[in-house]
Amino acid sequence: MFIQKLFSILLFLSALLVACSSPTVAPVVSSSSGSVTGSPVRVEGGAYLNITLAQLTEMLKSKDFVFINTHIPYEGEIEKTDAFIPYDQTMQLLNKYPSDKSAKIVLYCQSGRMSAIAAQELVKAGYTHVWNLDGGMVAWETGGYKVKYK
Repeated sequence: MFIQKLFSILLFLSALLVACSSPTVAPVVSSSSGSVTGSPVRVEGGAYLNITLAQLTEMLKSKDFVFINTHIPYEGEIEKTDAFIPYDQTMQLLNKYPSDKSAKIVLYCQSGRMSAIAAQELVKAGYTHVWNLDGGMVAWETGGYKVKYK
């Protein structure tokens, strides 16, 4: 009897702790056409959002973020790209990213794999508003958009 009561109390307290814990809030981009959210990806230090092609095209209409291509080697770029920072040098090149850790940053690469790694590193470094184009330039081209080449 005592064991059952103790178990019930512990179960209740566990449920209470889970309900009261504050989850990491995923970033939201506000644009003139509304808020853009995505699929949160929890990583060490917080979370970043994977966004779709449709979400990126909406965000680009009123661009208020730093747009970074992380793919190496160079395989082209999406219009309005601000910088090229290799995904495997994210931590070494943090000075190339905005110094404001709450700045809005959207990353992409060829397929989404390299930019996801860079997004994880940025979140680990303390950045709080990081988005990753799910599917990268492949998704961009599949959606009927052109990739530019230098």
